[in-house]
Amino acid sequence: MQYVRLGQTGLRVSRICLGTMTYGSSQWRDWVLNEEDAKPFYKRALDAGINFFDTADVYSLGASEEVTGRALKEYAKREDVVIATKVCSPMGGGPNERGLSRKHIFDSIDNSLRRLETDYVDLYQIHRWDAETPIEETLEALNDLVRAGKVRYIGASSMYAWQFAKALHTSDQHGWSRFVSMQNHYNLVYREEEREMIPLCIDRGVGVIPWSPLARGFLAGNRSPDRSGETARSKSDAFAHQMYYSEGDFAVLKAATTVADERGVKPAQVALAWMLHKPGISSPIVGASKMYQLDEAIAAADIKLSGEEIRTLEEPYVPHKVLGHG
Repeated sequence: MQYVRLGQTGLRVSRICLGTMTYGSSQWRDWVLNEEDAKPFYKRALDAGINFFDTADVYSLGASEEVTGRALKEYAKREDVVIATKVCSPMGGGPNERGLSRKHIFDSIDNSLRRLETDYVDLYQIHRWDAETPIEETLEALNDLVRAGKVRYIGASSMYAWQFAKALHTSDQHGWSRFVSMQNHYNLVYREEEREMIPLCIDRGVGVIPWSPLARGFLAGNRSPDRSGETARSKSDAFAHQMYYSEGDFAVLKAATTVADERGVKPAQVALAWMLHKPGISSPIVGASKMYQLDEAIAAADIKLSGEEIRTLEEPYVPHKVLGHG
């Protein structure tokens, strides 16, 4: 496994991050693996050298953090792993059980630490932009968590580039801890982040850790305009159909399949290898509900694409409307 610095920090993360939205409670989503079925994925990831694990409080309404915390405690030393979680999404029906207010952030970090069974989170991320809370309030609260030792670094997730630039400027202006990472929506069939967000991150030294690098499984290559994929999630994921089923998307998938067939690998591996060749990308966040998916992602980190292959993959792309900020 290769390791890179996360942005301009001294923190070194594996080139593949294991996303844990798939692990927690099947009562939350029917495609989620319960704890006993999920634990082997943490073990396999650690054995392969993955040290970076991403979760969120909202995944299985806390159960994903619990499963992640117990698995990593059983299979690894705390100092050997990088644990990332997120705050913002609704965790209940109360008026202060969501968003990025000082109150909700302070309540949420304590709940996340309890569920993860750890004294600190390596990377604490705002899950989305909160238009109802001044960014100054959010950033000062996050800075206080860093100073208190509950959080080592802070990061952000999908938003507009102007919002992220405002947040970075505000932190610099006040001398507060600044975002070191951007977890954005980026993959071979959705490349709108190349216009503004990724250039901004490169300019400001922010590590990019994309979510959905395989387009919710679309880039696995087993779908057609009238057929879903093979997993339980793909069969029930209406959101994926709204995002990735255009004629242009299937043209990109065809290019990925062509390159994969010529190399004797899977389209998903080509899509991941493509992303790892792109400037600014630190560690794509990969989810897996079947062990072969994780094994293929790990192997993809060693695939080196030629300039001609990259041009073949990128040529069919058609611009999209902005997706994933909501």
